[in-house]
This record gives sequence, C-alpha cells and structure tokens, in this order.
Amino acid sequence: MRQYKIIVEKNPDGYVAYPLGLKGVVVGQGDTYEEVLSDVKSAIRFHIETFGKDVLDIDPPILEAFIAEAGVEA
Repeated sequence: MRQYKIIVEKNPDGYVAYPLGLKGVVVGQGDTYEEVLSDVKSAIRFHIETFGKDVLDIDPPILEAFIAEAGVEA
C-alpha cells in the first residue's frame, strides 16, 4: 500500500481533496471529511488504473507539505 499526501479543503458547499505527487489532475469531493477521503482514494485508484504506474514517477518525491498564507496586493 502506498501512502499519499492529500490536501483537503473545506468550503461552504462541502469538501474538495487532491493528492500531491501524481502526474495529472486527480480530485475528490464530498459533503463530509470521510466522504471526500473515500472519493479521492477512489479517484487515485482510477487514475493509476487508467494511465498506468508512470503517473507515480514524480522526481523529486514530496517529503512534506505545508499550508502557508501570504498577502498579495492586486
């Protein structure tokens, strides 16, 4: 079993999640935290089955992920 770092965002309409370290776009969504995790895991499996194990070859690998906030004048 391979472990993935997953970003989960909560917004007024529910949750959105996406994994780090995969080639391509993979997104899950749900009304609860548990639903979004289940959906994104299913999306990861589908992505790998569809596009092959080459989507896993990210170099360099992601060791840690952080959330940062920065003010930007527009």
